[in-house]
Amino acid sequence: MPAPHRVVIAAFPGVELLDVTGPAEVFSVATRLTGAAGAARAGYEVRVATVDGGALTTSSGVRLLADLRLDEVRGPLDTLLVAGAIEPAGGGGAVEPVVDRQVVEWVRRSAPRAGRVGSICAGAHLLAAAGLLDGRPATTHWLTAARLASDHPEVRVDPDPIFVRDGRVWTCAGVTSGLDMTLAMVAEDHGQQLALATARAMVMYVKRPGGQSQFSVPLSVREAEDDRIDGLRRWIAEHLAEDLSAEALAARLHLSVRHFSRLFRERTSRTPAVYVESARLEAARRLLEETGLGLPEVAAASGLGSVETLHRVFRRRLGTTPAEYRRRF
Repeated sequence: MPAPHRVVIAAFPGVELLDVTGPAEVFSVATRLTGAAGAARAGYEVRVATVDGGALTTSSGVRLLADLRLDEVRGPLDTLLVAGAIEPAGGGGAVEPVVDRQVVEWVRRSAPRAGRVGSICAGAHLLAAAGLLDGRPATTHWLTAARLASDHPEVRVDPDPIFVRDGRVWTCAGVTSGLDMTLAMVAEDHGQQLALATARAMVMYVKRPGGQSQFSVPLSVREAEDDRIDGLRRWIAEHLAEDLSAEALAARLHLSVRHFSRLFRERTSRTPAVYVESARLEAARRLLEETGLGLPEVAAASGLGSVETLHRVFRRRLGTTPAEYRRRF
């Protein structure tokens, strides 16, 4: 039997507990299932590494015991994962990602010897700081996606997906999405059947209802005292087949197009056009997953209009066709 797939999870004080334990548990269950099946394939060997080794306190107050120090990690790695943390930043519920510079420097040096590199939640900010996301698409927790895009304009940030894979580099959304990403890694390593068996054993979806969106598009907008945008995005979700151009939406709020576009982007971190397309894409995905409607009906009901546009948006945003998406999900 080949050697176990070697996984190292880099962590630091204040890290989100589930960012570390979630992926570790998925790999552990998958390993147990490979053994139970008597399969002639190796499972996973997971180690948690920190700057100092020993115990660290997570954001929940629960203490973890690291297996080794970062400088004790030797040799090639199959998978290198970087956990994340978010902390309050001032008042009003604002938050910011925690970027541990010592971990960043270690990741920068160690990534070349890893078969694949991934981040969980706000760990994407550490990958970006290490230069590993330059020119790549990436995602992170929706609360810090705008910050990631602002701090690292060379990264193509998409706040919608559960996870994004670009070659050997993986990023995922907030906290529990690390389980989804890890399941996908198991599927890549051992096939979809083991990933499905792992999901069943953990009593979780092998895919989330509604596809891979990390959250319903309307829920991505933070509440504010000025609820005009909040009300508008609910209206958008219920009128996807109508004219949702910036001009039409601005007129609905009795604002100039320029002022409306600025206000909308401040609230959502997206332009009106990108938000509308995201909402329509999500609707199309759900129709493909949950109904037997033909592609012309899906295109019309979701507001994308034509089958040609449906195909174009799926290709550009998801890297697949509507028919292939329906077959898979």
